Amino acid sequence: MHDHIVSAFDIELKEVGRKVVEMGGQAERLVIDSVSALIRRDTALAQRVILLDATVDQIHREIEEKSILVIAKRQPVASDLRELVAAIRIASDLERIGDLAKNVGKRVLAIEGEYHPQKLVRGVEHMSELVLEQLKMVLDAYAGKDPAKAIDVWRQDSGVDTMYTSLFRELLTYMMEDPRNISVCTHLLFCAKNIERIGDHATNIAETVFYMVEGQIISDERPKADASSETSVAFPGAAQG
Repeated sequence: MHDHIVSAFDIELKEVGRKVVEMGGQAERLVIDSVSALIRRDTALAQRVILLDATVDQIHREIEEKSILVIAKRQPVASDLRELVAAIRIASDLERIGDLAKNVGKRVLAIEGEYHPQKLVRGVEHMSELVLEQLKMVLDAYAGKDPAKAIDVWRQDSGVDTMYTSLFRELLTYMMEDPRNISVCTHLLFCAKNIERIGDHATNIAETVFYMVEGQIISDERPKADASSETSVAFPGAAQG
């Protein structure tokens, strides 16, 4: 009977892990599609991203409910408990990533038909490539229980912040050069902030993966390099949509 209980517990843990991986794949797809919609001015794809965010929300609820049920039923300790708590925390970050991708999709709809030189979105495209690499790496780190890869993702956070600060200034310059750019650049600033926040959530996941595997938190202070708030122009609520 003891072996049967342990085997059933292992199955439950693996099921939760599979759900987290599935949710990660869905969230990653939303980010890819939202950025693609922005670059290609594809409103149909943007609308699809907005609708499919509900799927990510549903998986989030399933992971929370399953994890809490397993904790209540099995009363796990040590690494097993860390694994279940990590699943809940990572699912929460992935849910926010889905929301941020949806926000980008909403911005694509908002700038439909506006004056929109392609050069304006290049910086956002480049930053999104870096953030998507972060997200892919951290999901791989979770699936492979790889703390070294999680640390690599964690260290990349300052690079995203630096790129965001540079992009912030670049878009402000475009706005000052040509008033026709103001509306689109304002929306792109919101998009850029949402993408930067996706990078923050990927870094959160990296910290959780490290704790899940090693049983301790990353001791160093998180590297940050976002200096956009030092500019004289602020756009409050940029992560909202």
